[in-house]
Amino acid sequence: MKRQKQKAKRSGGSKAAVTPASPSSPAEDRSPAADSRRGFLRKAAGGAVVVAAVGGVGWYFVSGVQATIRESDLSKIGNGIPTVVQIHDPQCPTCRALQREVRTALSAFNDGDLQYLVANIRSAEGRSLALAHDVGHVTLLLFDGNGERRDVLVGSNTAEDLEEAFRQHLAASGV
Repeated sequence: MKRQKQKAKRSGGSKAAVTPASPSSPAEDRSPAADSRRGFLRKAAGGAVVVAAVGGVGWYFVSGVQATIRESDLSKIGNGIPTVVQIHDPQCPTCRALQREVRTALSAFNDGDLQYLVANIRSAEGRSLALAHDVGHVTLLLFDGNGERRDVLVGSNTAEDLEEAFRQHLAASGV
């Protein structure tokens, strides 16, 4: 802090009382260069937070898109791994709720035990799979490792019920 000059204050008497000047406020104490550095650092810190947040959100969406691409590859049916295929309409709230329950149920299984695929009925491939098995959306088709349909689950289910159905499917498939 800068040293302040002392000002003489005269009171009613003939003697002059000397009192120190009041300390300057922090704003008065800073030079314009210090303000610009602090402002820059504040903005840089805020920018870093924004970049980190956008990067995190971006990573979330990229990983979500990658999962969606993996899940939509219906050619994986019959690749030796028992498969759950959801007949799905992305605009249907019941379908989205079923998808969340399926993913929760699948988290109880090891990778490679059971694969999950999504047949989007708004795509030609998904619509043709649904027509070939004569089912609508909000439906799960359970295939064995050879690609033969073993069971059909229609409608909403809880994650607990789905996990049990998937365990039975794996047992029946010999896994």
